[in-house]
Amino acid sequence: MLSESEKKELVKELASLRKEIQSLKKELNEIDKQKESWFNEKNEIGKKIAELISEVKESKKKRNKITDNVKELKKKRDALNDQIKEKIEEVKKLRSERDAVAKKKKIKGSPKLIKEKIEKLEMSVETEAMSFEQEQKVMKKIKELKKEYEGMGEFAKVFDKISELSKDIDKLKKEAKKLHGNIQTEAAESQREHESLIEKSKEVDELKKKEEEAYKKFFEFKQKFVETNTKLKEKLTRINEINKKLEEDKKEKSKEKKKIETKKLMDKSEEVEDKIKKRKKLTTEDLLIFQKAQMKED
Repeated sequence: MLSESEKKELVKELASLRKEIQSLKKELNEIDKQKESWFNEKNEIGKKIAELISEVKESKKKRNKITDNVKELKKKRDALNDQIKEKIEEVKKLRSERDAVAKKKKIKGSPKLIKEKIEKLEMSVETEAMSFEQEQKVMKKIKELKKEYEGMGEFAKVFDKISELSKDIDKLKKEAKKLHGNIQTEAAESQREHESLIEKSKEVDELKKKEEEAYKKFFEFKQKFVETNTKLKEKLTRINEINKKLEEDKKEKSKEKKKIETKKLMDKSEEVEDKIKKRKKLTTEDLLIFQKAQMKED
């Protein structure tokens, strides 16, 4: 059984513990809010990282596809340039051959100019309104020019070959120029994708640092939560221990009180019984005591 001083100490400790528990619960709620806040931030950053990584993969895929396309276009352009070089070399040889024939046969006129004159005159016959006499003169001139052109023989053939090759070269150069333009456009697009990829990769690295910081904060508050919760449990356990002691003490004191009251009742009951034996007059209190004693015995 507890002494009064021991009971007072326990009651005092109980009041102090209740205040501490209230404070710890408040602190625990605040820590839990912080912990959940950092956990949510970590998850949000993680989502952003996942989205960016997905975008980086798409950018890489797109950039690689464009790069492969550029490589193919360059191959085609290089092939065209090779053809152009071959045809230019062929033209050079034909020009040497043409100059040799012109020197040998002492040809001074230009097949090109003669051919142009023929084409011009033929066009005028077809498109211009002229008299029969004028038309005959033009036709005669065309005939003379054709004869002159045919008279150039081998020289004219070489000239025609050079002319055809020059047309081919111009056509190939046009195609090569178009391909070069496509290459530049594709290469610029590839560069833009690459730069975007680099920027997103940098952003991912920065976000990973932030994610790591958020996780550290979350872990820090998780540790604090565990520590504070442990303290709270210890305080609650101590409260239960004190309440148990006080309850046990209360029961013991109640039992002791009943024991004393029972003894008093029995003593008074003996006095009443003695009165009854001696045939003394009983008071109302005596009757009540006797009745209580009987009930106890029952």
